[in-house]
Amino acid sequence: MKIVVCVKQVPDTKGGVKFKPDGTLDRAAMLAIMNPDDKAGLEAALRIKDEDPDNTEVTVVTMGLPKADAVLREAMAMGADKGLLITDRVLGGADTWATSSTIAGALKKMEYDLVITGRQAIDGDTAQVGPQISEHLGIPVISYAEEVKVDRSAKTVTVKRQFDDRYHILKAKMPCLITALSELNEPRYMTPGGIFDAYQKEVEVWGRDKLDVADENIGMAGSPTVIAKASDKVAKGKGEVVTPDSPAEAVDYITGKLLEKHVI
Repeated sequence: MKIVVCVKQVPDTKGGVKFKPDGTLDRAAMLAIMNPDDKAGLEAALRIKDEDPDNTEVTVVTMGLPKADAVLREAMAMGADKGLLITDRVLGGADTWATSSTIAGALKKMEYDLVITGRQAIDGDTAQVGPQISEHLGIPVISYAEEVKVDRSAKTVTVKRQFDDRYHILKAKMPCLITALSELNEPRYMTPGGIFDAYQKEVEVWGRDKLDVADENIGMAGSPTVIAKASDKVAKGKGEVVTPDSPAEAVDYITGKLLEKHVI
């Protein structure tokens, strides 16, 4: 069984966010981490591998700057078998459409039974790339996965999918794409031996010439999204401060506000 996990190196927002003059993130100037939802997807793949390690291969794919090699090596130190870095100057400035087109252009050259992505990235929060990849590839997608089970003999995957205050149980034939929630699991740590092995392995690097995708669908030129404004976190105002004279008065005040907002 072949599993491909798509991960993204995202800015560590604790260290601050920096922007270029054109409004895009200045990724080269920021500290970076593996996107949390993607790491949960990687852990899900590794748990499937744990069930039958001799017959399961996990390949991790990322698109980004050359320094994104670090998240691939982190993934391999956790237990992934291979890493693929998609990097090229012409791919820079991509929005979700161009990003998904590029990644799908790589996956079309690969063998896979299951593709796992994170639900969304913390630097964009669009939740679009995973489903868009499935559309480009023409395979089913199950999003917001809370639990994943694979039936190798039947070549199916069964997913517990988050839905408002309840959940769905969905089954799909493989090949299939799943988008994972960070709540899906608790990702394992890298091991000392895994770290050593990861830095001995070769990360494969693909440029534009390796991708099965049209030129008009990549990079900034292939990105229909226009950034009107970009900014760091906006500080919230203090808000209304009320000091009731009694608990009963506090209850009346809160109830009145909830009625006013049509919450109750």
